[in-house]
Amino acid sequence: MPAQKVYVTRKFADSGIQALKSAGYTVKVYANDAVISRKDLLTNVAGCSALLSLLTDKIDEAVLKAAGPQLKIVANYAVGFDNIDLAAAKKMNIVVTNTPSDAVNEAVAEHTFALLIALARRIPEADIFSKSKKYTGWSPTHFIGTDLYGKTLGIIGAGRIGGALARRAVHGFGMKLVYTDARKNDIFEKEYTAEQVSLQKLCEISDFISLHVPLLPSTRHLISTAEFASMKKTAFLINTARGPVIDEKALLRALKTKRIAGAGLDVFECEPAIDCDITDNLELKTFPNVILTPHIASATIEAREAMSMMAAQNIIAVLSGKPALNPAG
Repeated sequence: MPAQKVYVTRKFADSGIQALKSAGYTVKVYANDAVISRKDLLTNVAGCSALLSLLTDKIDEAVLKAAGPQLKIVANYAVGFDNIDLAAAKKMNIVVTNTPSDAVNEAVAEHTFALLIALARRIPEADIFSKSKKYTGWSPTHFIGTDLYGKTLGIIGAGRIGGALARRAVHGFGMKLVYTDARKNDIFEKEYTAEQVSLQKLCEISDFISLHVPLLPSTRHLISTAEFASMKKTAFLINTARGPVIDEKALLRALKTKRIAGAGLDVFECEPAIDCDITDNLELKTFPNVILTPHIASATIEAREAMSMMAAQNIIAVLSGKPALNPAG
């Protein structure tokens, strides 16, 4: 019997690919170091028993059908899985998995906190100022920022990443904590002396607001005009979750009118575009109080290796007739 085929839509950390080869599977990786085109995706998945996809790949019913009836699993190399049609996969008895791990949680929490500190202390602005040779000596008015100690952090989504962020904020920097979540989290409340509040209340009282929710119909534009209107003018908003959780037009209005103090964004509503309106010279780039990073919150060696191995282990389990380690949905 020929070895089962695993198709990988883009090269990434090699450990997972080697694990699949060691398990006896034929592994084919998309040749280009770029997002796979729709045409290539539909062509190359034919005959595969497992598809290892990235969050940049739209895996819909057409792709699943193009693979063929032998397709058993789509292993998404990401924590989120909003790029996959779960309903179509379920109808076709195809398992969908994702790659959450402690390493990913810690990496994303670290990047989130890096954005938070950089916003509070105006580090990117000061860096540009210094490198442009404008610094001629100490001044008591240069780049006045804000303390973190004693300030209130509002976490939207008290899951694993939210918890990792809370640990840094409360135990490391002495911040106060409030959160909103679909469920009450007793452990979260006890460990971090956190209070569960409504989204509106969180927006009203938080000095920093950080998003850690999946992209669902219920979370699309979760932060929009009404939420910005409720925020303090001194508040900072950080998003390392999914871009469409924030209504970009409402964010731009809030920044233009100085409704909030600034934002740190690792994800964007119309990603990979930095903002949705490409006719306005990418307006989000023009605000000195906005920090933009290119979807790199989980970009550490440790996190990416963990994701690679978890995707491979999910495939090996399912193709061996065992339950998936991390079923999505």
